Amino acid sequence: MATPATNRSPEASALSPDIAKKLLGWFTRHARDLPWRHARTPYRVWVAEVMLQQTRAEVAAPFYQRFLDRFSTVEALAAASLEEVLKTWEGLGYYARARHLHAAARLVLTRHGGRLPPTFEELLELPGIGEYTAGAVASIAFRQPVIALDGNARRVIARLFTVDGDPRRAATRRRLETLTATVLPPEEPGRFNEALMELGATVCLPRLPRCGDCPVSGLCRAHREGREEQLPERSPRRPIPHRQVAAAVTVREDQRVLVARRMPDDFLGGLWEFPGGGVEMGESPEDGLVREMREELGIEVEAGERLVSLRHAYTHFRITLHVFRCRLRSGEPRCLECADFRWASAEELADLPMSATDRQIARLIQAHATSEEGE
Repeated sequence: MATPATNRSPEASALSPDIAKKLLGWFTRHARDLPWRHARTPYRVWVAEVMLQQTRAEVAAPFYQRFLDRFSTVEALAAASLEEVLKTWEGLGYYARARHLHAAARLVLTRHGGRLPPTFEELLELPGIGEYTAGAVASIAFRQPVIALDGNARRVIARLFTVDGDPRRAATRRRLETLTATVLPPEEPGRFNEALMELGATVCLPRLPRCGDCPVSGLCRAHREGREEQLPERSPRRPIPHRQVAAAVTVREDQRVLVARRMPDDFLGGLWEFPGGGVEMGESPEDGLVREMREELGIEVEAGERLVSLRHAYTHFRITLHVFRCRLRSGEPRCLECADFRWASAEELADLPMSATDRQIARLIQAHATSEEGE
């Protein structure tokens, strides 16, 4: 993460005043009215930037307001249980962000007296904060002259200066950082970083960029050369693996359903699920489920009716989740590969933080319970 004082690029220096002036003027006129751009405090800026990691602004906006209604200060967030935080976050995905935000709030309280540290280096020491988030918070909340390059901003800089190479590669990334540091106005670093990201999100689009609406198109080398859609370069993506997964809806005589909480450091850690797991090569979903229930909870179940099969895409893989109604044959549940378990009523399922697929299963159970009550 470079600052203007430590890394200068001669090719960008001459354009620096024009780029900053045009971009900041455009941002004043065209910035979207987003909730985190009002009543700014370091805490509110931090929460927004964590939510905006891997999430579009229009998707994050309603979650942001809901989260702040529940946890209005860093003290409130630190005092909450992880389960409360995950439940409030539910539906936004990438739950490691919520776990890290919660852990970081407690560190801010104990290590920094409840005040978010103002420097890039100190912010970088908090859980869940990488170079982009540290730069965004430091520049926007504390006016520190550091850059903040997300994917949108990298695209703008790559086109402005025709930077070849995949931005995911270290050498290309360093080149983009050096160029950005050169054009960053030290008196308005936060607004400039936001303007750069806003331009990439709304005008300098990956496909069919709206160059006629761009305030810096006259300074853009890619536009002059007709290379807008060729930059930034992207290496071919690897095929996304597809996994078969099975889950059990195990119902007791009192109609309570067995659910388990994932280990904190696991994928989707801390969330409640209908237990099960991955189906191995050569296994049927039913056989895989019986094995997983034995390994995870130490019980023997019989997989009965298939209730539903759900498809879901994560960042690096896709799944087909086969859900079976199961009968407990022997044993009492105990946590062998889970953090906790409980027998929950249909109503109690609504209060537990769950992933998108497990929430779909819970709704099926709740709908079935409601229909039975109406008969």
